[in-house]
Amino acid sequence: MTSHDDNETLVRVGPGTAMGQLMRLYWIPFLTSSDVERDGQPYRVRLLGEDLVAFRDSSGKVGLVDHACPHRGAPMAFARNEEGGIRCIYHGWKFSTDGQCQEMPAEPPNSPMCSRMAIKSYPVQERNGVLWAYMGVERDAPPLPQLEWNMVSEENCVVTLRVQECNWLQALEGEVDSAHAAILHGRRDGSTITQWRQGQDLTPTFEIQQHDAGISVAARRKDGTERNYVRVNQFLMPFWTLVPPQTQYPELSGHAWVPIDDHHTLAVMFSYTPDQPFYEKSRKLFKEGYKGRETGHHSAVAYEKTRPMTDPYPTYWSRFNRGNSYEYDYKSGMPGLWLEDAACQSGVAAIYDRTQEHLGTTDAGIARVRRMLLENTRKLAQGAAPVSATSPSSFMKRAISITIPAGADWSDIGRDYLTAELGKGFGYKP
Repeated sequence: MTSHDDNETLVRVGPGTAMGQLMRLYWIPFLTSSDVERDGQPYRVRLLGEDLVAFRDSSGKVGLVDHACPHRGAPMAFARNEEGGIRCIYHGWKFSTDGQCQEMPAEPPNSPMCSRMAIKSYPVQERNGVLWAYMGVERDAPPLPQLEWNMVSEENCVVTLRVQECNWLQALEGEVDSAHAAILHGRRDGSTITQWRQGQDLTPTFEIQQHDAGISVAARRKDGTERNYVRVNQFLMPFWTLVPPQTQYPELSGHAWVPIDDHHTLAVMFSYTPDQPFYEKSRKLFKEGYKGRETGHHSAVAYEKTRPMTDPYPTYWSRFNRGNSYEYDYKSGMPGLWLEDAACQSGVAAIYDRTQEHLGTTDAGIARVRRMLLENTRKLAQGAAPVSATSPSSFMKRAISITIPAGADWSDIGRDYLTAELGKGFGYKP
């Protein structure tokens, strides 16, 4: 059971909060490159409870600035993106991607006010079709983290975004939890999910190991009398999860569970093949779904069509949501894989009261993740650097699924497999 105070620390992410301060020391993926066009309409964003707009200027550089003009608070979502900057439509104040005011048409030409004025802005970097923001102190920004999914060729990777109606930790904990997968997702007879190997043993034993970027969460299952099937999920600070490949789907996947605010999460999902172009059949399934059902990715055809452009992430709200019970049907269940997870994580409340939980042995990974996060907020409060915040190479991890002799040490046998290396294949048969 988590105390009320610890739960509050874990889920509150706004400016000045302990978790919010911790998150601001890491680069945050927040949009795809295609979401902002050169001299195109600004895109409304909310990150860690802060309302912002993203835009790409005439030279192709991306800016991330306050959603309100510092003059008199007009919405910058309506701003004109032109001639190397973003111009408020109210009085024409114009700002560059770094926030510096460039023009004040209604002020005297010799007014010093323009050079002194700036709009709040955060640095943005772009890599392989993804935009990253750093919301800490800019002079202390580390290099981008070396996460393998965003370093392989774009043709090797699929990235999708969606808004989830719960706090970031509820969403993240669902992917740390390896015990639920065969139970929750194996409900439909005849689906390929019923063939998942973890379904052969629904009572795994869990073994946890901490490393330089986070935690390895190993679920050991019996596979006959002389072998164990071991799936090792990864939690990487502060909001990353990595999921092992399935035998039927030899690909790596995971999420960044990016806090939009205390009650909403931007689920950035990635699937990739480390040493070859991604399977076109799988890419098509992710984009279109399958016979009206969703896969692990949100399909391109199931987003809301009427969300106003002044809402944060207006193009990434799903038509499946708490308000329509995720289109649940008692006989057939949820209409897709990611929906089953989202409904369990979000269906009761956006922030669940963790003092009401009764954790079991299979929740060891979840308990350790919470402890690690709390420990790092305390370290930060004492002036110490949190885990991996300044070490980009520490993120080169993989989740694995290996078969080993019963009782053998998975961390020793899987040592090389657990380390990501660009261009390197799995090294084993999942």
